[in-house]
Amino acid sequence: MLERLEIEAFLTLAEELHFGRTADRLHVTTGRISQTIKKLERRIGAPLFERNSRLVRLTPIGQRLHDDLRPACQQIEAGLRKAAEAARGSHSVLRVGFVGAAAGQLMARAAQLFAERHPGCRARLRELQIADGFPRLRAGDVDLLIVTRPHQEPGMANGPVLFSEPRMLAVSSRHPLARRRTVSMEDLTAVRLLQVAQTVPGYWRTERTPALTPAGHPVEVGPGFETFQEALTLIGADQGAFVVGAQATRYYARSDIVYIPLSDAPPLEWIPTWLAANTTTTIHSFNRAAQDAAARDGEVVDDVGA
Repeated sequence: MLERLEIEAFLTLAEELHFGRTADRLHVTTGRISQTIKKLERRIGAPLFERNSRLVRLTPIGQRLHDDLRPACQQIEAGLRKAAEAARGSHSVLRVGFVGAAAGQLMARAAQLFAERHPGCRARLRELQIADGFPRLRAGDVDLLIVTRPHQEPGMANGPVLFSEPRMLAVSSRHPLARRRTVSMEDLTAVRLLQVAQTVPGYWRTERTPALTPAGHPVEVGPGFETFQEALTLIGADQGAFVVGAQATRYYARSDIVYIPLSDAPPLEWIPTWLAANTTTTIHSFNRAAQDAAARDGEVVDDVGA
């Protein structure tokens, strides 16, 4: 029988691929995580991780174990949450994570409507960063997350599009492109694209920070960042550029940054997502409130919003 720490250490390390961050999340020492993983590997009879001074990654056996354990653990966690929700009766709190000011304002309006419709229930809003949205959702820190497409995370359920907004290229006001009224995806060859943290899924990074333009021309890689404010600081210092939503012109206006419409890029679409194993009537009720709040405000951001 696996011990709880063995399961938590294995699944967290498989997500973080870093012993230090895993130890921080589980509030134990790095040495304890290392010993626990070694004990589990002895129990299994094979290495679960390849590790050296440069990287940590799952072995094929480790990946298989992860794929088998993760759904079972999510089911257990969902069962516990549902039992707690039933014990609280009608008095429940839904933790809603969001990234960006436009999503935050919509969630605030949705939370008010949700509370009006369901006395005794309320939504607690939590602002997250691009880099930690999915990890925080999987860790159970939030019950629902508002994200942009593309979204291909396994084990998650999605709601309908709440609002959309045009994409814009954020560049330093000193950059030559800052004088342009519009730019195209091919103009990305003229900038260094900032890179989001590795905790963001690879397909998302490929779509938002492509290595090649549609015509196949290479795009220079810029510095990395973990928070949006870090990205804005780097852009303002002319150290890179980044593709944002049009809401940036309203909520993140700065004298050292210019936001230029991307003429040939599809809009950013924002949707609610949650762990499928954690689906509750409360989540569905909040999603309906969010849809209605968006419809009341005509939440299609055309010349503002990100």
